[in-house]
Amino acid sequence: MPKYEYEVRSGDRAAFLAGLRELVDFLTANPAVLVPRHASFGVFVDASDPAARRQGAEYVAAPLGVSVEDIGEGYFDARRVFGPIAYSVVAIPPEERP
Repeated sequence: MPKYEYEVRSGDRAAFLAGLRELVDFLTANPAVLVPRHASFGVFVDASDPAARRQGAEYVAAPLGVSVEDIGEGYFDARRVFGPIAYSVVAIPPEERP
């Protein structure tokens, strides 16, 4: 199996979890604050080669217990839904990267 080069754009886990807890505490304490109907969080995978993008997306999606879908034009996607909140993995072609 060839070794592919990809980069996973992920953040600081402890800071992310602390921020989520802070948000939950704030919303719980302030019931007048409206919440979105749907929300999503995403981890991005960068790679020049489509096979590497898929491999990177599969690496990130595996612990989520979800499959990666080829959504065409060099994009790959996987998501796990928790009620109205989606946790997604997105692999995007180099020319489309932000």
